[in-house]
Amino acid sequence: MPTTPPPGKLLGSGRRADVYEIDEAWVLRHERDGGGDAATEGAVMEHVRAHGYPVPRVRPAGSRSDLMMERLSGPTMLQACLAGTFDLTEAGSLLARLLRDLHAVPAPCSTDPAVSVLHLDLHPENVILTADGPRVIDWSDAAEGDPGLDWATTAVILAQAAVAGDLLSAPADVMLTALLAGPSPLTRPFLTKALCRRGASPVMSRREVELLGCAEELILSRGWRG
Repeated sequence: MPTTPPPGKLLGSGRRADVYEIDEAWVLRHERDGGGDAATEGAVMEHVRAHGYPVPRVRPAGSRSDLMMERLSGPTMLQACLAGTFDLTEAGSLLARLLRDLHAVPAPCSTDPAVSVLHLDLHPENVILTADGPRVIDWSDAAEGDPGLDWATTAVILAQAAVAGDLLSAPADVMLTALLAGPSPLTRPFLTKALCRRGASPVMSRREVELLGCAEELILSRGWRG
């Protein structure tokens, strides 16, 4: 059954979860409708943090739907880009670096050296720019697998925004170009898989699903160096 979040100020809401204030040091991320697997997500975050990857600290909250996290101070990458305080090309390059650094972390379960930890939802709203550097949040889709799928997923998310025809389209296009500017493990099969996963996601609107074809064309037109 869904749990009731503790009293506290609502700090923000996403597609699947709400974030509540606990105190000056901690927040609670609550998955709506009793979803999520907080223990597994927290374990992944602690694993990558132990290997030096920039994520907030976490603590168990006693519920499958709830995860206590270190309270971060700073804008999301998207907020900073829209405010003109963070360069769009630098943002795309930072996403690429965060992907490369993550895929250098050994997988916690698999012994196959080709298998890495995958975030599978790395985009500008899931990167907080703190005074101590970027911190990556929302690991609810994390898994182990081939890094190419992670790169493809981020590319698809940016491309969807780039072809949407709204205020985020031009910034997303610049970030996509920067993301794909250097070598990556993104290949056509991984792009196809990422498009299928994105299209099957229950949080996608009908309009967002309809944009996937144009998003694919845009990525292919960039001629990435995979």
